[in-house]
Amino acid sequence: MFAEVNEAFSTQTCSCCGVISASSRAGLGIRQWTCCSCGSVHDRDTNAARNIARLGLQALAGGISGV
Repeated sequence: MFAEVNEAFSTQTCSCCGVISASSRAGLGIRQWTCCSCGSVHDRDTNAARNIARLGLQALAGGISGV
């Protein structure tokens, strides 16, 4: 069983505080960024994975339709 989640902005949204940081909106060549709100330092891919995992868990907690 799996649930699809929308991964839009998953690299740009801080996985600690949820803010979409202007400093993270740089090109794909920027691999590491610091959240302008909470100061957390993120690796772009690791941050995206955390956000996608959180969204998936939220979908599972709400129940998956059609199962």
